Amino acid sequence: MLQVTPISHRRWRIAAIGCALAAAAILAGCGKKQEAQAVVGQVIAHVGPDDVTQQELDNELRLAGIAPDKRTDAIVKAALSRVIERKYLVQQALAGKLDREPTVHLDILRSREQILAGAFVQRDLSSKMSTISKNEIDSYTQGHPKQFDQRELFQIEQVSFTPPKDVEALAAATKDDKTLDQVEAQLNQMNIKFSRGTATLDSATIPPEMLKALDARKSDDVFFIRSRGSGSYFKVTSVDPKPLTGDEANEFARREVRAEIARKSAEDISQAALATAKYEGDYARVMASPTPTPAPGAAAPAAPGSEAPSGAAQDTEKPAGENEKEQPKN
Repeated sequence: MLQVTPISHRRWRIAAIGCALAAAAILAGCGKKQEAQAVVGQVIAHVGPDDVTQQELDNELRLAGIAPDKRTDAIVKAALSRVIERKYLVQQALAGKLDREPTVHLDILRSREQILAGAFVQRDLSSKMSTISKNEIDSYTQGHPKQFDQRELFQIEQVSFTPPKDVEALAAATKDDKTLDQVEAQLNQMNIKFSRGTATLDSATIPPEMLKALDARKSDDVFFIRSRGSGSYFKVTSVDPKPLTGDEANEFARREVRAEIARKSAEDISQAALATAKYEGDYARVMASPTPTPAPGAAAPAAPGSEAPSGAAQDTEKPAGENEKEQPKN
């Protein structure tokens, strides 16, 4: 029995720009100097002593993802109502001196930091990604043949289920199983509900460690993959060559290069930030302690961030700022 289990990479989690902007919208206008701040833009409404500008409404619609040509009267009314309600609530909060409460004050500071951090990251990434060259695309393609010229589609049969609390007991009970029928029998014995079906794994998008395990498989190997809320046993039934070439290959390579730039940038920012920090008291010891890493599966290399096969139930939490790989279209 081969076990392929996900482990966590040490990643710096980039401040979620969307969440930061949403938080900024909620806290917009907070502070004692609010009334003294100049209103910029055409005033379109008044909420007590505060004005609502056209720019504020446009920004509200932008954050909601409403394109200019989709802004009907009903949508504009709903957006403007939210701005008005928010300003009214801010006025009530300031009247109640909530901005002086320690936790509220800290939340306001945190929101400001998130917005500025997210804006910097977005600008930095936009600058780096706008200069991706053809040589970088070609270099990535040549360095990852399993995603392009040697791309393969693994046809699998799988048994999917919600893992029990005692996953180790299940793993021990199925470690010698060579068929999915044997796995099903064990799941029935343990009263674990499951479904059985087929799916496809694409060598262009599955994690390298998982791909290595699949390439080294034996004919009777049964793989086990799990995430936080789902699990699957599967067997590879066939492998179909499916080279990725032409414009689609170039576009896929460009997306992958962008993802690598984002990961590298996150790591660089994390290292730079930590290098500037000085700690007081016991926090120097805490920050110097090694980051624990879960042990990989004993029989096969672990697959960091691996996903359950297509069709299996999934409930995997992802880091902020990080996206799933987009599947090639052919």
